[in-house]
Parts: sequence; structure tokens; C-alpha cells
Amino acid sequence: MWSERRNKVFEWAFLATGLLIQIVTFGIAGGEWLSLVSGCLGVCSVCLCAQGRISTFVFGFAQVLTYTYICLRAHLYGEVAINVYYFFTMIYGVYIWRRRVNQQNDNRITTRTLPVYVLLCIAAGVVVLGGVTGWLLATYTDDPTPYLDAFTTLAAVVAQLLMIQAYREQWYLWMAVDVTSTLMWIYVGDYCMTAQYVFWCCNCLYGYFRWRSLGISKV
Repeated sequence: MWSERRNKVFEWAFLATGLLIQIVTFGIAGGEWLSLVSGCLGVCSVCLCAQGRISTFVFGFAQVLTYTYICLRAHLYGEVAINVYYFFTMIYGVYIWRRRVNQQNDNRITTRTLPVYVLLCIAAGVVVLGGVTGWLLATYTDDPTPYLDAFTTLAAVVAQLLMIQAYREQWYLWMAVDVTSTLMWIYVGDYCMTAQYVFWCCNCLYGYFRWRSLGISKV
């Protein structure tokens, strides 16, 4: 009982820290209000995902809409494409997560796990296709960070599918996506988005260990 109460306190303190980082970064570095709003929505979405709560999708839909608009103005076409993909897959994700909610475990989802060889094959495929896609973006678009954009897009496509299906290994791919995205937004010069992705890197670590404490099933 005490352990679960302590976990809940940490969960909400962690979320509050993420929101505070966004606000402080905005106050120091400046920028547009839309970046701050999108960053705060993103913090709420990923923290609730790490907690295994279906309410992650409520904030996820709002974050996707605001972030897509920001990426359009920054000419980050790969990011635009992936967020359109997020929007439609989250609709499916709500359906899947509702079926996996465990009412005996504070309405959190029951997770699954992938074999190591499957994860390695996925990683190799993302690297190869990322290189090809990056070359296409560099050749045919004005994307300022074509290879970073391509890699984050492809890795996120797979990570999103794993997240929707409740596989714990999603957190490995999200970490790769978030580290790369941090570098991309530093290059672009949007420090609210940079702060968001730095926090998301920390959330990946938290999410991985938190999901290990949730129930696991083979289906």
C-alpha cells in the first residue's frame, strides 16, 4: 500500500516537473506560445503513457494537432507525416488499450514483450530505411535536417505500433527517437521543443521501468 502510494506521488511529481521545465524554458529562451502549449500537452501525454493510463490519448490528440502546425512552419515534412500517422493510429490505440485495461491494477494496461531477435531486426530495418529516406529528403525537399528527420520518422512509426499493442520494447525506440529529435530541434533553434524532447528522454527511462511493474500477458 505504501509502495503504491509512493509511486503515485512520484508519477505526479514527475509530470509536474516536466511542465515546470517547459514553462521555465519558455520564460528564459522565449519563443511562441504555441510551442509552450504543445510542449505541455506532450509532457502530459508521455507521462500518462509511462503510467499505463488510457488518458494518454486525450492529451496525445491535442499535442499532435499543435505540433503538426509547428512542424509545417519549420518545413520538417517528415515530422508532419509522422504526426498525421499518430493521429489515425491513436484512434485505433484507444480501442486496443480499452481492451487491455486491468481494473484490478488501478485501471492501468496489461503489457506484452517482444523476443530479442525481433527487436534487433526492427532496429536494423529502421537504420537502413532511414538512410534511404534521408537521401530522398535531402535531394528533393528543403528539409533542414533530412537524415535526422527521416530516422525519427521511421523509428517513431514502429515505436507507435509497439506502444499501441502495449509492447514494453517501445521504450527503446522512443529513446532513440527522442535523442535524435532533441538534436534536430537544437539545430532548428526552438528551445521549448528541445526541452520537451529532453524531458521525453527521461520519461523513456521512467516508462520502461514503470511498465516492468505492470502486469504482462502473452496476448
